[in-house]
Amino acid sequence: MEKKDMVEIEGIVTRTHPAGVFRVLLDNQETILASISGNIRQKSIRILVGDRVKVELHICDLTRGRIIHRFRKAKS
Repeated sequence: MEKKDMVEIEGIVTRTHPAGVFRVLLDNQETILASISGNIRQKSIRILVGDRVKVELHICDLTRGRIIHRFRKAKS
């Protein structure tokens, strides 16, 4: 897949499902299912409910995506 067919959008993880699948509430108030990208899986980055993530969506199917980045939480 070419990058021009992909859309990147940010959201918040609202629920976890088995096998590395997450329900993500996007900034535009849409809810999608997103899986973990291979790079995040290789580096063993943990994604928890409440984490802010960047999701990559294909323009043909805007209901499923791939988590490509987890943002660091602000230190308080």
